[in-house]
Amino acid sequence: MDHNLHHGCAGLRAEPNCLTCETRPFSVCSVLSGEELTMLNALAHPVRFGPKDTLLVQGQAAPTVYNITSGTARLYTLLPDGRRQIVGFALPGDFIGLSMHETASISVDAIDSVGACAFPRVTYSALADAKPFLLRRLHDLATHELTLAQEQMMLLGRRSAEEKIICFLLTMQQRWARIGRSSVTVPLPMSRQDIADFLGLTIETVSRTLTRLARDRMILLVPDGVRLLNTNHLQLVAAA
Repeated sequence: MDHNLHHGCAGLRAEPNCLTCETRPFSVCSVLSGEELTMLNALAHPVRFGPKDTLLVQGQAAPTVYNITSGTARLYTLLPDGRRQIVGFALPGDFIGLSMHETASISVDAIDSVGACAFPRVTYSALADAKPFLLRRLHDLATHELTLAQEQMMLLGRRSAEEKIICFLLTMQQRWARIGRSSVTVPLPMSRQDIADFLGLTIETVSRTLTRLARDRMILLVPDGVRLLNTNHLQLVAAA
């Protein structure tokens, strides 16, 4: 096994089982047959990362791609002045490293405890080239990543802080729903500083805006997230 695949492992020694993986229905693996999953299973190495552990480092070699199976990771770039710009959050079912080459264009670290299937880039790419369905699914995921990037550009555009935060909350609700966690309560494992860095706001603005939305009974602040109380109004604001 590549020594890079050991990074972040927390004593997890069980063999991966793609056939019974709970993440499979909403990940790239969903398009593969039983035989193809067996091939993929042979390439997979289960890894675990603790909070703040690093998966990829901007500008360094990226010999591994990851399919997140549990937990949440943050994707970010370091600006020339040393500031951090978060460009996205990875949830279960998301692949990390697909759009990169041998060198990582972004850094990725774990927000909470993250489980993942790690694949050597070279052998994974060879499998994708040999399996048209997998390649098409990878293309769909890349398109989805591009859509998310475009949505973030809109979020960072000419919207007020309140509009940015409402859009963020609704987007996270939709993303959790896509992986089977549909609820008016939106988990937010990331910190308010993370949200601020993602939306191009200050942490003070994020905290003040969430408090105001709660005071206006648009949301209810709960441990580890928010509950959307007036979804119809929030959607109207987001659509404006």
